[in-house]
Amino acid sequence: MKYDVIVIGSGFGGAITACRLAEAGYSVLILERGRRWDRTTYPRKPEDAWLWNQDRPEKENGWIDLRQFPHMAVAQGAAVGGGSLIYANISCEAPPHVFEQGWPAEITHAELKPYYDAVARFMNVQRIPDNQWTERMKLMREAAAKIGQPDRFQPLELAVSFDPAWTYGQPDPFNPAKSRRFTNAQGVEQGTCVHLGNCDIGCDVDAKNTLDRNYIAWAEKHHAEVRPLHLVSRIVPVNGGYRVDYDELRDGRRLPGHESARLILVAAGSLGSTELLLRCRDEWRSLPAVSRRLGMGWSSNGDFLTPALHPGRTISPTRGPTISSAIDFLDGSAEGQVFWIEDGGAPDLLGNYLREKLEHPPRNPRARIWVEAMRRLLRERDPFQNVMPWFAQAVDAANGEFSLKRRWGLFGARRLHLRWDIAKSRAAMDAVVRMHEKLARATGGTPMVPPTWSLARDLVTPHPLGGCGMGDAPGNGVVDSRGEVFGHRNLFVADAAIFPRAIGVNPSRTIGALAERIAAGIIAEGR
Repeated sequence: MKYDVIVIGSGFGGAITACRLAEAGYSVLILERGRRWDRTTYPRKPEDAWLWNQDRPEKENGWIDLRQFPHMAVAQGAAVGGGSLIYANISCEAPPHVFEQGWPAEITHAELKPYYDAVARFMNVQRIPDNQWTERMKLMREAAAKIGQPDRFQPLELAVSFDPAWTYGQPDPFNPAKSRRFTNAQGVEQGTCVHLGNCDIGCDVDAKNTLDRNYIAWAEKHHAEVRPLHLVSRIVPVNGGYRVDYDELRDGRRLPGHESARLILVAAGSLGSTELLLRCRDEWRSLPAVSRRLGMGWSSNGDFLTPALHPGRTISPTRGPTISSAIDFLDGSAEGQVFWIEDGGAPDLLGNYLREKLEHPPRNPRARIWVEAMRRLLRERDPFQNVMPWFAQAVDAANGEFSLKRRWGLFGARRLHLRWDIAKSRAAMDAVVRMHEKLARATGGTPMVPPTWSLARDLVTPHPLGGCGMGDAPGNGVVDSRGEVFGHRNLFVADAAIFPRAIGVNPSRTIGALAERIAAGIIAEGR
């Protein structure tokens, strides 16, 4: 076969396994459905490629994949680097007690600790410097103190590169020219953070330590091949290995193709990996032995956002890293629920658009003066300066179930369907809402609980987990503790899909640690 390994997807699971296997001398092919982006192509204007359309990806293969299910919307990345391009940079370990229930006995915090550390080193994670705290961080610390729990506040580790010399007090602090260029440990040029607030839509100065700048770059230095805009449709066992069928998305067309390898690592994300295996088992019948647990145990990881108005107080959530700190209730001390509160942020989409329009000033001297004044105003004013987005993750019931269903009963193509019973997670979400309200009011804010929750019980998550959960046997899992699919040797899943339950914190480093462990196991066994 042409390759030892085909990795499907290039997010935290795919990038890390591909890197480690390429490092070990395996010939590796990475098939990624999304584009390869950089700061010259990030979407900014309304007409840019913002959205991925699962129904017609050959026509619309943009920045973010937003899926709508009954009572649940899911946001996913579509890019070389996967979700690392759209996530909020948080890199944290799951608390040890998370692994005491629902996970295979082999998976403990102590077992994952060396792999957690490896991810942190490779992605150069660091806390925001003390002289660069955002107003949201200061508000978070104040809120924890005012409810009598100051020790629960903590700055978080971020996959962001900072320059300790940068400060808010310097002239024109948010000018991209204030970013310091450097070459990282993987030989890729980056810049340092100047708090532009665009973490979720592509960092203008390359300060975000996304996977394409470290693990993927290192894999390519070890001869891994990356093919963007390759959407995998089927996995078929052949000649002691597997054939992977895909459509190359080119010029508005789907061009079918295939490659083969003896090892397959599925890392297309919670939804992507689950859907691919469901289609292989139930539609194509190419992987018939996959566990009946496939699609079960899905979780939104308890994501919730409550905006609050803080009149007269400058918070400016569009400045600084999207999330930088947390107030920790992971010990279950708040109503018996496990969660933590974070300081949410958001990019200034309108401001970004106007700034780009003003980059090329007119020749007329009077017009140039007006344009320069507008540019300065946009740098100094924030239309959301009095808004605090209180964010959270929680341990929900993880009782979602994915299946394939036809849109019109017996007719139409089979589509991914989610059955989500919010009732069993309501106690966790309500506890988060009450804490958001308490923290907002303690700091003089007016919380605005989204009516999508209070009236419709609808949620949105950027952290989908599960669907191909780990277990001890096919009766309680889809993959074993090594990530290998029960019933199909040398077929692995290595991403958020293998979580058997919610963890209540940002999952990226845990996905990465599991991927490091899966790759290490494959190498150690000489697969």
